[in-house]
Amino acid sequence: MRIGLQVPSFTFPGGTEQIGPTFGRIARDADQAGLHSLWVMDHFFQISMVGPAEEPMLEGYSALSYAAALTENITLGTLVTGVTYRHPGILVKTVTTLDVLSGGRAWLGIGAAWNDEESRGLGVAFPPTAERFERLEETLRIALAMWRGDESPIEGEHYRLERPLNSPPAVRRPHPPILIGGTGEKKTLRFVAKYADACNVFDGDDLPRKLDVLRGHCDREGRDYAGIEKTSLTFFPQTPSVDEAVDTVGRLAEAGIDHVMVSQGTGQDLVPVLGEVRAQTEKIVPAGR
Repeated sequence: MRIGLQVPSFTFPGGTEQIGPTFGRIARDADQAGLHSLWVMDHFFQISMVGPAEEPMLEGYSALSYAAALTENITLGTLVTGVTYRHPGILVKTVTTLDVLSGGRAWLGIGAAWNDEESRGLGVAFPPTAERFERLEETLRIALAMWRGDESPIEGEHYRLERPLNSPPAVRRPHPPILIGGTGEKKTLRFVAKYADACNVFDGDDLPRKLDVLRGHCDREGRDYAGIEKTSLTFFPQTPSVDEAVDTVGRLAEAGIDHVMVSQGTGQDLVPVLGEVRAQTEKIVPAGR
């Protein structure tokens, strides 16, 4: 079982001047505690589920690059990049750069985007849902082509790349793992089966059914379901005890999750707890493995 930490809020004591030092400490502590992954949201405004839009929010890849310089082993990703935020060729270059500078520790976390408020606020195009999923599939194809080193022109419905050069190449082989976030049964989970290395689904009552849907898509795509890393994001309203956190991780393992990501609430310091959880759950094998 892998344990990860998501930092969704940068509202730290001491104001703006303390954002860098505090986030840096969290990243270093998570790395030294042996956590597998560190995640930030790829948003430009704070999301309503966490706090008001005006709360501090860092640009995701800049924050991860800062964390990369302060850590040695922990993997780094966004949970998740909205496909409309960056041109695919630029996104692949950005993730590749993070991978190169971190020594092969980057993820590409991606989804179809949903936050129209920040898109309107910053003047970012926000197409209808169907088009966003078309763009997501094209972006996944572009990423895989660029990471293969294929410089052939790409002529898609929404994106045209005359020479998708990606130099230097990623350190991670065959490429930084692709994680698709979301639980849409017709498209999102089908894209996971077709293109991705990992899925991310919320911890909830419908989680087992979503994994069953993914299994069905894998069967239709001829994909080994076991070869896809199943990840889940979970929350604790209050800082849990180690036993409470171990119980949560064990429950998710029983449901078939390989990699639990815990979202750190404002005012929480979850790294000490999660470090103990990691030590106690190293031998937990997810159901079906």
